[in-house]
Amino acid sequence: MCFFDQHRFVCGDWKWGHFRQHCNREYRMGETCGMKLVMQTYPVGQKCKLCEKIDTKMRRRQAEVERISRWNREGSKFRASIEKSTDIIRLLDSEIYELGCERSRRLQGIGSAH
Repeated sequence: MCFFDQHRFVCGDWKWGHFRQHCNREYRMGETCGMKLVMQTYPVGQKCKLCEKIDTKMRRRQAEVERISRWNREGSKFRASIEKSTDIIRLLDSEIYELGCERSRRLQGIGSAH
């Protein structure tokens, strides 16, 4: 049960930080016992990488939706562009869903730590 810093992101996710102190269970010099306990939690003023990826994909998706709306107002001459943007939205929806599932697994403690 060695002690490490913990970095907590605004989204609620976290990652291990620097090693701080050995426990009395570890006898080999320079090694940790493998069990991690939090010595100190440091707030990080940003979202984790997964949430940043989700936000980026959501912005891209919103831009495609706005394009389709604009093209629909301008008439039927952009049919191929609308279809392409619709395909992009479907792909982004799939990627956003997968990232959301990964984030949920991490927050439940099922996935591995950063």
